[in-house]
Amino acid sequence: MLVLVAVHALAAVVAPGLVRIWGRSALYSLAAVPGATLVWALAHTGQVRAGEPVVETYPWVPRLGLEIALRMGTLAWLMVVLVGGVGALVLVYSARYFRSDDPGLGRFAAVFVAFAGAMLGLVVSDDLLLLYVFWELTTVFSYLLIGYDPAKRASRRAAMQALLVTTLGGLAMLAGFVMLGQHAGTYRWSEIAENLPGGGYLAVALVLVLLGALSKSAIFPFTFWLPRAMAAPTPVSAYLHAAAMVKAGVFLVALFGPAVAEVTVWRVVLLTAGLVTLFVGAWSALRQDDLKLLLAYGTVSQLGLLMVVLGAGTRDAALAGAAMVLAHALFKATLFLVVGIVDHATGTRDLRELSGLGRRAPALAVVATLAAASMAGLPPLAGFVAKEAAFEAFQHGGPADLVVLVGVVAGSALTVAYTLRFLWGAFAGKPDVAATEPKPVRWSFLAAPALLAVAGLGVGVGAPAIDKLLAPYADGYPTSETPYHLALWHGPTLALGLSVLAVAAGAGLFLLARRGRFRPGQVLPFDGTSVYQRVIDGTDRAAVELTGATQRGSLPFYLGVILIILVVLPGGALIAGNPWPAGFRAWDTPLQAVAAAVVVVSAIAAARALRRLTAMILVGVAGYGTALLFVLHGAPDLALTQFLVETVTIVMFVLVLRRLPEKFSERPIRASRRGRIALGVAVGAVTAGMAYVAAGGRVAVPISVGFPEEAVSYGGGKNVVNVTLVDIRAWDTMGEIAVLVVAATGVASLIFRRARDLDRRSGIPGERSALPSRPRWLLTGDTTRRQSVILQVVTRLLFHAIAVFSIYLLFSGHNAPGGGFAAGLVAGLALTVRYLAGGRTELNSAAPVDAGAVLGAGLFVAVGTGVAAMPFGGEFLQSAVLDFYLPVLGKLHFVTSVFFDVGVYLIVVGLVLDILRSLGAEMDRQHEIERAEAPADERDKELV
Repeated sequence: MLVLVAVHALAAVVAPGLVRIWGRSALYSLAAVPGATLVWALAHTGQVRAGEPVVETYPWVPRLGLEIALRMGTLAWLMVVLVGGVGALVLVYSARYFRSDDPGLGRFAAVFVAFAGAMLGLVVSDDLLLLYVFWELTTVFSYLLIGYDPAKRASRRAAMQALLVTTLGGLAMLAGFVMLGQHAGTYRWSEIAENLPGGGYLAVALVLVLLGALSKSAIFPFTFWLPRAMAAPTPVSAYLHAAAMVKAGVFLVALFGPAVAEVTVWRVVLLTAGLVTLFVGAWSALRQDDLKLLLAYGTVSQLGLLMVVLGAGTRDAALAGAAMVLAHALFKATLFLVVGIVDHATGTRDLRELSGLGRRAPALAVVATLAAASMAGLPPLAGFVAKEAAFEAFQHGGPADLVVLVGVVAGSALTVAYTLRFLWGAFAGKPDVAATEPKPVRWSFLAAPALLAVAGLGVGVGAPAIDKLLAPYADGYPTSETPYHLALWHGPTLALGLSVLAVAAGAGLFLLARRGRFRPGQVLPFDGTSVYQRVIDGTDRAAVELTGATQRGSLPFYLGVILIILVVLPGGALIAGNPWPAGFRAWDTPLQAVAAAVVVVSAIAAARALRRLTAMILVGVAGYGTALLFVLHGAPDLALTQFLVETVTIVMFVLVLRRLPEKFSERPIRASRRGRIALGVAVGAVTAGMAYVAAGGRVAVPISVGFPEEAVSYGGGKNVVNVTLVDIRAWDTMGEIAVLVVAATGVASLIFRRARDLDRRSGIPGERSALPSRPRWLLTGDTTRRQSVILQVVTRLLFHAIAVFSIYLLFSGHNAPGGGFAAGLVAGLALTVRYLAGGRTELNSAAPVDAGAVLGAGLFVAVGTGVAAMPFGGEFLQSAVLDFYLPVLGKLHFVTSVFFDVGVYLIVVGLVLDILRSLGAEMDRQHEIERAEAPADERDKELV
């Protein structure tokens, strides 16, 4: 089964190419794909008939317990036959329906075959989550097929309407699936059905599932989207909205039926919604003048009847429902294809403009009459067999079944009426309408609907054989003492009498309407389309109003909303839930209180500072205070990293603050300031409370408890932090450094970094910096003449020492504080000092490489280290511990994850270099250009 789904996917990929090469004839080849599905299903008929489902299982997400579980029982077999058989014939029909030069033919072929594959996967899925995946795929493909002609507004709106309605229903259905799966501990329906929950939990889950089924099958109150979907080409209507997509909801109801048939809410919802849909659809069909719309509303009515029969919850009703699914697919697909031929041959589908077509296209009229007779429930066709079975299923129940029986008979009478209206409108001669002269209809065009119509006749005549094929599904329901069997003739029974009554009443209703004595009006004071449009318009209006009220372009407002939500929700939970742990310890040592006080005071002072530089320095003090807390808690690695990050951050802030005003903008008014202060205090209190509760609420042993032992035995190092980063959780580090590279590249690009920063231009148009032929240490050109001499001397003394120290931290980090990240920050500080001492020219001399190349090299080394173990049978990022002796150095302990650390080191150095060049060198260059273009007196003032 999975192979067949994969073949559909492959065929969808190559379909556009085949259409470009062979034109519309490529559709004949593509028809072989669903045709092969039909042949495969027929080949397994004996196994399915014996009650032995075809089962396939493949791993999907093993760690989550998910698998691709496929299962084809009797019901799925029936749907596979319809999906494959009708799909193949519709593709053959489409080869004559579309023009060879149709620009959208390749896309149609691809999406149509993909839809057939998705529908195949849906009906054979045993895993509910997998079923949902295919369910939504059919929704997407249906959207693309309905909107086949994007130039037409009607097609776009109909496609969007179908997408929204069915997607929202599908999301509700997914929630129901999750409820059932979580209770049973599995998402396999074959296992869930044996372990269903009870009470209100099951009722809620089933209602959610029904929302998906009813919306997919256009059952009240979702009936409105299906007729609008008739904007799609006729082959799409014939397949998606007669035989396939709308049957997905019916299939889901039939699938769940044997297990939940006795749940009250299940029966009530299906019987009520089904009966309403049966009447509304049939009544609306009598009002249509477009043949395609008439069939569309008839489809809605028939789907309502299917829901009623399959929702009854008895064995005989289930058998009738399965037979009706088969019959409906055969006659409704036939009639849609016939309408497509009528449209092609005459140029119209309006029954008021057609006259005498039956005499001029007798073969087409015979095919249509055969299918229409099945829809009306006339013998010896499949529709008659299914309808009699439905009548029989409701004869022997209580008062509720009697009410349903009356409704089904009345709905059947309406079906007869709109069937006669269809035949009369399409093929009868009308005295007041000019005779229609159709184009010749080729047999190749008529072959597909003819085969489907004949198949409907064959199913009716061979009803006993069909009964044996469908009985295993019906036997899953409670069986009566005298189970019903499908047959063309049961004698003069009550069901036969009801059939005669329905036909006579329907014919009389048609004659009354034909003579003008009866004109069906609108059943409801509103229709679904208007309600849908009002909801969409209201949603749009609410979105506009909400956006206008909240999206003001004010960052303080956005931040305030976020923080208020933080205070109200988690803060309310802290107050109402009372999760506070027993006991309170303020500190382990008074020095922690001192460090915390430094952090608090500096943070408050930073918030009150008027100068940007002052605020930045105070924020840095808070960061250094946090690093001191790490030291006092025994985390030297974290403290070292915090110190280095804080230092680099201060430098970067200084580079930016050079181009910003010295002071902040005007403070808000006093009332606003008080509100902000209150909000800040509340956020701090809530955040501290959540941290305290989270730390004190731990009940399980932390996973990190075992890290020290694993760091030595598995990672070959004593520095738990470093081993964790480069070995135990190396995947996380890999993702983080990849994000870091992307972010660095993006930030540098936003600040207008230019490729010529590495050349030795001074940045002043027409002027080159005076460079000697041989590079000198700490160049003293024009751009550096105002630099501090003391800083230059200190840089001479410390640069190499800092660089060597960074290398030491890199290679010692596996057993002592350090590592690639800290070492990279130290090297970055060395480059920063070099830049501060000599400007961008000195930076380019110290690092004459492109920062992007360093970043890329670091990522390449890190990834290459991860891949290195795979050729030797290892896993990605797996490291090896090497212990060997060297003649002079003695015993050497080496771990290959050091190379991964080297990659991290290069990425951090490249990041710092990138920031220095973008925030520093580029801003220097722009400043020099502005100074060169300024009047001479202003430049003199600046120098003074």
